[in-house]
Amino acid sequence: MALVILGLQFGHAQEKVSLPNAHAPLGVMGDHAHNKGEWMVSYRYMHMTMDGNRNGTDDLDDSFIATTVPNRFSGMDMMPPTLRVVPQDMTMDMHMLGVMYAPTDKLTLMAMVPYVVRDMTLTTYQGGMGSEVLGNFNTSSSGLGDVKISGIYKITSAFRGTLGVSIPTGSVEETDEVLTPMNMRNEMRLPYAMQNGTGTWDLLPGLTYSKSSEQTGYGVQAKAILPLADNSEGYKRGNRVEATAWGSYNIKRWVSFSLRAQYAHEADIDGIDDEIMAPVQTANPDYYGGSWINGFTGLNFIGQSGIVKNHRLAVEWGAPFYQDLNGPQMKAKSTLIIGWQYAF
Repeated sequence: MALVILGLQFGHAQEKVSLPNAHAPLGVMGDHAHNKGEWMVSYRYMHMTMDGNRNGTDDLDDSFIATTVPNRFSGMDMMPPTLRVVPQDMTMDMHMLGVMYAPTDKLTLMAMVPYVVRDMTLTTYQGGMGSEVLGNFNTSSSGLGDVKISGIYKITSAFRGTLGVSIPTGSVEETDEVLTPMNMRNEMRLPYAMQNGTGTWDLLPGLTYSKSSEQTGYGVQAKAILPLADNSEGYKRGNRVEATAWGSYNIKRWVSFSLRAQYAHEADIDGIDDEIMAPVQTANPDYYGGSWINGFTGLNFIGQSGIVKNHRLAVEWGAPFYQDLNGPQMKAKSTLIIGWQYAF
């Protein structure tokens, strides 16, 4: 999985310049709160890539998927017995606008509005059997994603609890032209992975512990995404839980280095969209979710004087060390995170 985040956050919170390790690495969301009356607005850019396929912890080649893996929709009109369309790679780009405001010293409110662009390359195999390639094609989708609104509560100086909700503002009815095994170009509803949103109201609980000193910083965070009910198309994404831990070290007063580890687990999709039917793994709701262990390294910069005073630039890059997927499913590849922050 490759993920790029570019965040922009504006304002003057205090005359005193904070240290670069005062915030968690940029990939950790909701790690900090603000004092009463403070604001923060943000822009983020995210980029994710996936490449190749896996079932459990075993890599799969294309011909094995096309000739061996059963098609859930086999027996329906013009449906082959195996998966004759195989994903090759996928990218996701997200532009995210955000705002934070603290009405009290204890409570900070946060809202994030994403715009998502997805692109996938796939290979179609000819007819109902054999390993003859018919051709490659691309599908894409773009639009507003699911808006997230949260509250961050200061339990103590080191502990912060988060509770939020994901609002189903992203479309789950995106379509595009696909190349079928019968060598036809048909307009079809795209699989779940290519939709702009989830279509569900999701609960977003979290808990963060973090501390920093003149030289070092460290913290841990646990959070979850819990869909509350099926969406209008008859399904919901699986529950997702994440845990992450990090440590940072100030190389200079204006730059720190960080290391972070993350564990994530997501269940498969519950239910099915009757409009999503194709001889491809991404159309099967059972082929979603799994477990991942990712590692990240990063840098945080903060301006010390002049026009860059209190402006924060952060960079984080990561890749999966372990993937156990409810496959066949595409593999995550790597993650890059870049951010620019400023509060007032």
